Amino acid sequence: MSAASADPRAATATFIRFGSSAPARRRLICLPFAGGTAATYRLWPQSLPADVEVRFAQLPGRDLRGAAPLDSIAAMVAAVLPAVDELADLPYAIFGHSMGALVAYELTAAIEQSRGHRPDCLFVSARRPPDEGDTHPPLAHLDDAEFVGEMRDRYNAIPDAVLAEPDLLTLLLPLLRADIRAFESYRHTLNTMIETPVHVFGGRYDARPRPELLDGWQRVARHPITVETFPGGHFFINDVREPLIRAIVSRWIGEAG
Repeated sequence: MSAASADPRAATATFIRFGSSAPARRRLICLPFAGGTAATYRLWPQSLPADVEVRFAQLPGRDLRGAAPLDSIAAMVAAVLPAVDELADLPYAIFGHSMGALVAYELTAAIEQSRGHRPDCLFVSARRPPDEGDTHPPLAHLDDAEFVGEMRDRYNAIPDAVLAEPDLLTLLLPLLRADIRAFESYRHTLNTMIETPVHVFGGRYDARPRPELLDGWQRVARHPITVETFPGGHFFINDVREPLIRAIVSRWIGEAG
């Protein structure tokens, strides 16, 4: 069973557009990491070619519509898939960081299995291969103080500015717990390999995953993958936006022509 059809609870995602300064000829679809919002990708169009439009998948529970956050990768894919159909009138690539890499991988598999379009590239970042289980103790069930502490220790997540605002932290925690529950409960079940070219990014000092694990994405890809690491830890994307986007453009637009 594909991830797109596994969870009937899924609501439909909306897409936030970060526009190109010229008529769009390509789209880069970005999936959220655990607790992530569109703010991560707001400045990306400044570093991309003028005709590339950035679209961020706003999953249920991440806006003001009052929907509960989704707590499975399958539900997230089901929420995004119909909206991607509407964006496939232009060539597109998919990018996912951390939890978003799992969503991006399962989304690409669902597209290949059931749609008449396919992304030019799949970019996965800061995530061990999907067929490799997590060996670390689960977090989602911990009380708030333990949960926050473990998130900071493992991923350097939850910025100090958020911790300093109890009301903001109260709003963030249900979403973050749902996201953590989603990837902690994920099990790789696909028995086909991705046909879309796969490009893998990681932080050189990331402990989860360690850079040497990134080559394992080849096990789920039909064609040879590329792997590139950047200075930084798990959230290296916040510090090396320009080099990362240059790598994306080189792998994608160089291949797409």
